[in-house]
Amino acid sequence: MKRFLLYLFRWQCSSPILILCLAWLPFGPLLGTVISNLIGGTAFFWFDKFIFTSKSLSTEWEVKRNVECCDCGHVGRGYRVRRAKGYDRTKVIPLYRCEGCSTRKADEIGLLY
Repeated sequence: MKRFLLYLFRWQCSSPILILCLAWLPFGPLLGTVISNLIGGTAFFWFDKFIFTSKSLSTEWEVKRNVECCDCGHVGRGYRVRRAKGYDRTKVIPLYRCEGCSTRKADEIGLLY
């Protein structure tokens, strides 16, 4: 959700470039739009790269089938958080939880999914 909201904000920031190009360039609307998109793409490339690749904006979940929940013992699809902001469990023995227990645990630790 954070990525989506940042992307929408970024998209709105490109609107002034479009307006300026259409108003100032001596071309028709089609060529003016193409030029403004090239300028906007150049200007916002690094910001877009951050939005879509930043580890700090995402929670990395791992999902497996036919595992036993470490909390309630239910066998089925299991979930675990591998990495989140300030949380890294990539080098430990994984403990999986069923959907209900993983949601409860995420709420307990204040994790946004």
